[in-house]
Amino acid sequence: MTAEILCIGTELLLGNITNGNARWIAEQLAALGIPHRRQEVVGDNRDRVIAAVQEASRRCRVLITTGGLGPTPDDLTTEAIAAAFDTPLTERPEVWADIEAKARARGRELSPSVRRQALLPEGAAVLPNPTGTAAGMIWSPVSGFTLLTFPGVPSEMRAMWEATAAPWLQQAGLSQGVYASRLLRFWGVAESALAEAMADLLEGTNPTVAPYAGGGEVKLRLTGRAETAAAAAGMLAPLEAEIRRRAGQSCFGVDDESLAAVVLEQLRRRGETVAVAESCTGGGLGAALAAVPGASDVFLGGVIAYANAVKQQLLGVSAEDLERHGAVSDPVALAMAAGARRLTGATWAIAVTGIAGPGGGSEQKPVGLVHIAVAGAAGVWSEGVRFGGSRGRHWIQALTAGEALNRLRLRLLAS
Repeated sequence: MTAEILCIGTELLLGNITNGNARWIAEQLAALGIPHRRQEVVGDNRDRVIAAVQEASRRCRVLITTGGLGPTPDDLTTEAIAAAFDTPLTERPEVWADIEAKARARGRELSPSVRRQALLPEGAAVLPNPTGTAAGMIWSPVSGFTLLTFPGVPSEMRAMWEATAAPWLQQAGLSQGVYASRLLRFWGVAESALAEAMADLLEGTNPTVAPYAGGGEVKLRLTGRAETAAAAAGMLAPLEAEIRRRAGQSCFGVDDESLAAVVLEQLRRRGETVAVAESCTGGGLGAALAAVPGASDVFLGGVIAYANAVKQQLLGVSAEDLERHGAVSDPVALAMAAGARRLTGATWAIAVTGIAGPGGGSEQKPVGLVHIAVAGAAGVWSEGVRFGGSRGRHWIQALTAGEALNRLRLRLLAS
C-alpha cells in the first residue's frame, strides 16, 4: 500500500498557478521512504472531490490533500471529505480559539464565514496550522486508510508538514527503506550529450540517475534507497564522483545552488568583487546575483544601459565603436564590461548586449544574438552566442544571464 497526493483547486487545472505543492510533498515522501504512485488534481467541485477521495480510499494507505481549506465558498475540501464517508461535521473549540487568537494578534476583524474553518469530521484529529487559520486533519474514516489535509498556501502547508505530519508518518509504519537524493546541476552541455555520456549510469536501479532540463540548465537527480539514511547517502557518493569525473567543469553545483550563488561563493573565497553592465537583460543579471542572501559583500552593483547614450555617458563606450560595430558587438560588450569595472572598482565585471526580440533582428544580427564580456585584472574577453529566437524574449534574457554567470565561473576556475 502506498501514498497518493490529491491537489484541489480550479486554478491548478487552468494553469493559473504552478503545482509546486505536489512536487514538494513527493520529495518529502521519498525522503521518508514512503512510496507514492499517483498524483491527481481536481477543481473546486464538491462531487469530483468526493469521487476522488472515495476512489483513493480503495487504492492507497494514505491520501494527502492540499487546497480548499479556507473560508470562501469554493473552499469545500473538508465538507466534501466528510460527505464522502457520510460523517457529520462538528466545530472544534480549540481550532476556533486559535483562529480568534491569531486574528486578535494581527488586529483583524473576523467575518462569519471564517468560522467554518473550525469544522472537522467527527472523529478526525486536528492537524494544527502554526502560521495560518486553516487547520487540517488526520483522519481514518475506514480501516487501512488515512487522510491528511493541508491548505494550498505553500508556507502554511510546509510548516504543518514539518511540525505534525512528518512525525506522524514516521510512526505510521509506511516506510520501505530510506531514500537519499542529490541533484547535480550543469551548464553549457546539452541534455542529450550529458545523457549519452552517462548512458550506463542511467540504467542503474539503485541508485538511480534521472536527467531533466529547463531554463538553460541540465540536471541529474541521483536517488538511493537503503535501510538507513547514512547508508542511502553513502550509495550516492561514488556515483556523484564518477559523474563529476565524466562531466568536468560543466557541473557547477548541487541541490539548491544556483549559478549566481556558486559564482558569489567563488569570489568570496578569493576576496574579490563583481559588477555588471546590462543591455538586453534589463537588470536580470543583477537580480540573479542580488537574489542570493549575503550577496552584498561581493556584488557591488551595476548599470542597466539600454540606450546608446547611457552606454557612452556612464560606461565609456565610444561613439566610434557604436557606429562601426553596432550596440550588439564584441567591442561594445568589451567596453561595457571595462566601464562597469572602472565605475564600481570591482575586481570583475560582466557585460551583456544583445537582441532579445521579438523584433529588432536582421540577417547579420538575428534575434537571440548576444555578446557577453568578462573583465578582470588580466584583461577583457568577449564572445557572441546565438540562442535563437523561437522560445521568446524571456527565454533569451534568462539564458543570457545564466551564460554570463557561467563564463565568469569558468574564468575564475582558470585563474
